[in-house]
Amino acid sequence: MLETIVQGVLLGGLYTLFALGQSLMFGVMRLTNTAQGDFIILGAFAVIAGTSLFGDAPLLISLAVLPVAFGFGYALQRYVLNGTLGKDPLPSLVVTFGLSIVIQNLLLELFSADPRSIETGGLNTQGLHLGESLSVGVLPLIVLAVALVATGGLQWLFANTSLGRSFRAVSDDREIAELMGLDAKKVYALATAIAFVLIAIAGALQGMRTTVSPSDGPLLLLFAFEAVIIGGMGSFWGTLAGAMILGITQQIGFRLDPGWGIWVGHLVFLGVLVLRPQGLFPKTR
Repeated sequence: MLETIVQGVLLGGLYTLFALGQSLMFGVMRLTNTAQGDFIILGAFAVIAGTSLFGDAPLLISLAVLPVAFGFGYALQRYVLNGTLGKDPLPSLVVTFGLSIVIQNLLLELFSADPRSIETGGLNTQGLHLGESLSVGVLPLIVLAVALVATGGLQWLFANTSLGRSFRAVSDDREIAELMGLDAKKVYALATAIAFVLIAIAGALQGMRTTVSPSDGPLLLLFAFEAVIIGGMGSFWGTLAGAMILGITQQIGFRLDPGWGIWVGHLVFLGVLVLRPQGLFPKTR
């Protein structure tokens, strides 16, 4: 059981990275990005393409992808998604759903349906032995550390910087914030740019951890959405907690029966949705 919980926490670290971008975009703009999973897969394939073109240096390629992701996220929000924001959530859902379809078909055209992975020089198979019966992977530990740093960094950004105060201001009341001199469209674009950096990091680590294919996006979106709902929309520490709960329950399900893991996670998600729809740790900032 100890091993099951440890593996669940490590899996929860990966789910945290899947979900943080979603939590950020919803927290600032009340925008649900239904293409979240496909953008994660796009990030993974960007690193795969980079390693094919420029040599086997996945870490350097992953770092090079981050500023590209920042610029892409800024432009996407500034010139596409800002036009969908309003009291009606349907336009943003339709547009991001359309982007999801475009990304999947584009990746299928460029890379075919064959699963691929990012070569890490054996890092994804290395493990640390903790006692006689417990071993944890080095790469999952790195993923967990990145998830904790990203969560803490976002919380610090929102609580202690002028940019974070701008995010909170436009989230609480866009009209008042604009009367005080803020350009809400630029603030939204910066929030999405940061979210896309997190998406690119999640994609690179997912591609290092396992194989990815163009059709994987919807499943990753589901995990991200469940983690955000369980933890509470717009709460970064809540997202972390929700991802951990989801990862642990899935691992317990896998321990009981190999076919139960994801199903048990869905049951926990549905239970939270019915009993506490605002999430276990809703936004408090």
